[in-house]
Amino acid sequence: MIIIGIAGGTGSGKTTVVKKIMSVIPQGHVAVLGQDSYYSDNSHMSFEERQKINYDHPRAIDFDLLIQHIKDLKAGKQIHEPVYSYITHSRTEDYKVVHPKDVIIVEGILVFTNEELRDLCDIKIFVHADADERLIRRMRRDISERGRDINEVLARYETMLKPMHNQFIEPTMKYADIIVPVGGDNHVAIDVLASMIKDKLRVDVSTD
Repeated sequence: MIIIGIAGGTGSGKTTVVKKIMSVIPQGHVAVLGQDSYYSDNSHMSFEERQKINYDHPRAIDFDLLIQHIKDLKAGKQIHEPVYSYITHSRTEDYKVVHPKDVIIVEGILVFTNEELRDLCDIKIFVHADADERLIRRMRRDISERGRDINEVLARYETMLKPMHNQFIEPTMKYADIIVPVGGDNHVAIDVLASMIKDKLRVDVSTD
């Protein structure tokens, strides 16, 4: 099993990179764990209290559960990945059943801030993009998909996203094995990544 960690700032193009990697791996051989599914369970808090949480800080993530789930998958066990609602800022009662696969991708802005999680990754990828481009993508996504208004998005970017990116996310670039500039639009980098993953997958399968 190969564990691939993919980090980078919000709106950097991580999801696009994940999709393009998945397109070159044989169907049924890859599973994706999204960091956002592992926001800590704050269902005991009021909606107003949950709105004020800094979701771009490492302590917002239940790393213990995420790490345990990765270890379970490596041990050949299926897991129940939580389902998170961006509308209510809380986990739902649903879950996603994830089975062990040859390739497990762990994706999210904060995945490289946790040393134990980094150590579990066989390949670490940091997706980098211009700050203005990231903001534009974040605004489009939050307004169209997450029910936010433009003032809320801009206020959160200024008070939380930008300072958290500078403090916690950008510094983790140093842990990456590969840095992908220009996000998902960097076709050359994606092709190199795909080749590397397929080569490593062949080696791992042949040594089992």
